Amino acid sequence: MLKKIDHIGIAVKNIDEALSLYKTLGITPYHFEEVESQKVKTAFIKVGESNIELLEPTSPDSPIAKFIEKKGEGIHHIAYLVDDVKSCLENLKEKGFKLIDEEPKAGAHGKLIAFVHPKSTNGVLMELCEHAKKH
Repeated sequence: MLKKIDHIGIAVKNIDEALSLYKTLGITPYHFEEVESQKVKTAFIKVGESNIELLEPTSPDSPIAKFIEKKGEGIHHIAYLVDDVKSCLENLKEKGFKLIDEEPKAGAHGKLIAFVHPKSTNGVLMELCEHAKKH
């Protein structure tokens, strides 16, 4: 079901300020995108074979804004690559997992994404993501 860790999402108040840390370490972002469905701006950086997604809220009612208000900046989620988000959600629901998203939605990089509630995953918000289909 889970193929690999796709990225680690980190909630930040300001992407530009957060990127200064990584730039000091010699790492530059390779992709910026606003994801309207999640009310965030994102910046992706590559560290070796891993990806970090910095998430800045674009609205006070954004899930990231609420996270920062409650817990402060920091690790928000771990995203796992799957072949088929929809069937993965169905499988997890059948097994009793609590889902945040019953249906996949649009995410960064044209991926389909869905979140699984941390109450079902040992306190860690899990994102499932499926690469965009190439036609």
